[in-house]
Amino acid sequence: MNSNNNPPIFRNSINCSRRSFICSSAAALSTLIMAPQLVRGADANTKISLGLIGCGGRGSWITNLFKQNGGYEIVAAADYFQDRVDAFGQKYNIDPSKRFTGLNGYKKLLECKLDAVAIISPPCFHPEQAAAAVDAGKHVYLAKPIAVDVPGCRTISESGKKAGEKKLAFLIDFQTRATAFYQEAIKRVHEGAIGNFTFAETCYQCGALGIQAPPGTPESRLRNWVFEIALSGDIIVEQNIHTLDVMNWVFQKPPMHVIGSGGRKVRLEAGDCNDHFGLVYQYGDGVPVLFNSKQYNDGAGEHDKGIVVNVMGSLGRLETKYGGKVMVLGKNFYAGGATSGIYQDGAVANIATFHKQVTSGEISNTTVEPSVQSNMIAIMGRTAAYQKKLITWDEFVKSDEKLDLKLDGLKG
Repeated sequence: MNSNNNPPIFRNSINCSRRSFICSSAAALSTLIMAPQLVRGADANTKISLGLIGCGGRGSWITNLFKQNGGYEIVAAADYFQDRVDAFGQKYNIDPSKRFTGLNGYKKLLECKLDAVAIISPPCFHPEQAAAAVDAGKHVYLAKPIAVDVPGCRTISESGKKAGEKKLAFLIDFQTRATAFYQEAIKRVHEGAIGNFTFAETCYQCGALGIQAPPGTPESRLRNWVFEIALSGDIIVEQNIHTLDVMNWVFQKPPMHVIGSGGRKVRLEAGDCNDHFGLVYQYGDGVPVLFNSKQYNDGAGEHDKGIVVNVMGSLGRLETKYGGKVMVLGKNFYAGGATSGIYQDGAVANIATFHKQVTSGEISNTTVEPSVQSNMIAIMGRTAAYQKKLITWDEFVKSDEKLDLKLDGLKG
């Protein structure tokens, strides 16, 4: 199981390859394994024994960054598919006895002697896997999005709180929130740099993602999880959440309601996800936020807008582009800077923060609640688009609707 986090901004220059499916992963025993209770409070040079749940494209990519950090030992791995976990295990020298497969492979991984897990599986599995990891006493590094429905978001919130009570680190990996130019620009906005907000525009426009297996079987559906609403949450949750998280970061509160539409008109070869959305999120004080997204090839190439959030105010405006320039224009000008390395640099920063939290015992887990709220905002937008009616925040957060994952035919 391999979760998002490969935001395909500039799909044409980076080729926007989509994470291959990653189901479960664990980490092989190392010579420096320490129990979680011993790792907490240890010095910063302590090696953290790490298990990976999800061994596909992003799982392997981010494991390279954990290794480069120097503070981690990869000791076990889990993935639904044998070929995935074996390729991963060979690359990172994980003993075959610490490679687990099937939908429940992560449970065997959590029985291993390890300090932490990185959950890089499809979003639909995140609530259950993260809850089990916290119950097992493991620190959790979790890919976004955190869930595909409101009950799943609640579960993550509960797991984050429980982790704090148990002095376990629980970090959710959004690259933008770990990027200096974003941090400084939004800090200035919160201090009044652009005055009172008037309206905002956000978008996530990119090219098509690659099909991982010919459709038609339960396992190919799992390999192509990113095209399935129930497994990925749809493009607005699995991918567009990057721009909606920045919107949430700027506004610091949920919208009052959302209305809009979406559909499948171009990309019809697999799954049931939309290939475009158009929404209006309404905030208080008469501040609308216009949102649109697409995930298909249209020949625009490098002229795709990418991942953009622009907020207009009475004294100026905030302009941000994931992989591009972040700045504040107007009376309180801030030149900001380019974020061309954000995808990797943000993950590197989060991995370093996670290591510091685990080894120092200084557990704050401040990424949990903002991430839960951003995820809810994305699901709220999806709901409005599919139902084609206005959805209010106050009613939406009470939802108990769970998506049917349709996992029949898959091995446990």
